[in-house]
Amino acid sequence: MSVRALADAVRRYTDARGGSGTFATAVDGLTLHRADHERRPAYRVFKPALCVVAQGAKTAVIGERQLEYRAGQALVASVEVPGVGRVAEASPGAPYLGVIVELDLAAIREVLESLTSPPGPAGGARDDARDASRDDARAGVVVVNVEKPLADGVLRLVRLLDTPAAIPTLRPLIMRELCYWLLTGPHGGVVARMALATTHAVPVLRAVHVLRDRFAEPVRVEELARVARLSPSAFHRQFRAVTALTPLQYQKQLRLLEARRLMVAEAVGAESAAYQVGYESPSQFSREYARMFGAPPRRDADAVRAVVADES
Repeated sequence: MSVRALADAVRRYTDARGGSGTFATAVDGLTLHRADHERRPAYRVFKPALCVVAQGAKTAVIGERQLEYRAGQALVASVEVPGVGRVAEASPGAPYLGVIVELDLAAIREVLESLTSPPGPAGGARDDARDASRDDARAGVVVVNVEKPLADGVLRLVRLLDTPAAIPTLRPLIMRELCYWLLTGPHGGVVARMALATTHAVPVLRAVHVLRDRFAEPVRVEELARVARLSPSAFHRQFRAVTALTPLQYQKQLRLLEARRLMVAEAVGAESAAYQVGYESPSQFSREYARMFGAPPRRDADAVRAVVADES
């Protein structure tokens, strides 16, 4: 019932703002999403967040992992990583409805330390399912079931939009509550491992930030390893464990995502976009762009602009 009530709340809010789209809200870190049709794959950078599906279904591809989450489930991400998201189930009569809550991993660790007993593994899961969850947790992403207490907390966060004066006082309390329910729910052990793994991965995350800030520059793995204070081989292994990508794949995806944004949002030509994101060869850029997005740069940018125009 809580997930149904959450879907009703999201639908009511989006109805009042024109229907389909992604809506930032007055609650810091809370975004609502609605789609009346299935969508083509969207390349993006996943950030630490709880992504709840209230109605419909989504898929996400991160590295070699493909995850599906439906109504009553959520994707929990603990690290910035490029990936592909797609609305996989939606129609005008039953639109996709989702809620994205940005997570404070420090708050999750703080709540974890306050628990009187450590979270356990996913309840009742088969061994192979637990192993898959552990693999996803190490890569900073996992799909969890949204139990009633967690759904109730997300619903209260959405309902704060009806009482803006209460947001500064109640938002921090609800966010802490969401951390509690994530850690004490059936997948609490996985969420805890993910939060702790992020702590242990701090050296790798320092390198991630360097790549994010300098993606258009040539950056050697040896330099990133020095930033992480690891040997090149250990750094390469740990980077892939945290992000599900090699450092080169991570940088390449950031470059291509920024090039696509430049062409779509700022009408920059393909060759100019290639140089701006660090490519020296336009032909190499075109090949890698088509491999990632499924079409040459100009044709893909035109198609994306047409989709945006239809949805606006």
